[in-house]
Parts: sequence; C-alpha cells; structure tokens
Amino acid sequence: MKPETAAKRLGILLEAAPADFREGVVTRDELNTLQSDPPEWLQVLRREGPHPRGVVAAKLGVSNSGLARGGVTEPLTTAEIKELLAAPPQWLVQERATQAGVRAEKRRVADRDADRAAKRTEAGGGGGGGGV
Repeated sequence: MKPETAAKRLGILLEAAPADFREGVVTRDELNTLQSDPPEWLQVLRREGPHPRGVVAAKLGVSNSGLARGGVTEPLTTAEIKELLAAPPQWLVQERATQAGVRAEKRRVADRDADRAAKRTEAGGGGGGGGV
C-alpha cells in the first residue's frame, strides 16, 4: 500500500515519518507488524507528535471542522495539545461544548430508535407491510 494509506492507518503524520517509510511501499504484513510491535520511531511519533488533524481533533475533543473554525491548520505536538487543554482559548471551549451537544443528540436519537424497535418487537409487528 502507499505510505499515505499506511500512515493514516497508523494514525501518524506522514511528513514526520522516516524517509524510508515515506518513500517505500508498505505491505499488509509490514503494517500488521508496525501495529503489533511498533519500532521506536513510531512509538515516539505517536507519543510526542506532530499529530495529523484527526488525532489532534480527537485529543482536543472537537471535530475537524472545529479545528478549522479555531484556526488550527498545522499539525500539533502532544505538548502543544496539552498547553491548549491546560489553558483553553474561547474557541476551544465553544467547540468542545458543541461537540458534547452533538454526542448527546446522537445518544438521544439512538435511545429513541432503540425504544421504538423494542415497542415494535413487543407489539409483534415486523414492519413488513403485508399489502395486497
């Protein structure tokens, strides 16, 4: 597979990986080995960064769009993420609240759908619409 794909699956920033990783091809077996027994460079990269957008967003508890609205366009290191969490700017507080609201709404909808499914099962309806 392409190094870009392997980096995405490993959750690392391709530009921060060693040259031999960036310039080579990664087999599925090599990817599995990297995941199960990561070399030192991969452990350090995962621990200290710089991290790709998706990882930064997850660590900050916001969406990728929230990062963009907050003006975060560059990869961040773990230390930079910790600084933001220690003294969150207003945009981060707002985006985290927005993300919490989105998660709460998803839970509410999932609970509602589960209740509806349980009621259909209790009523014996299969929802088949027997028709004609």
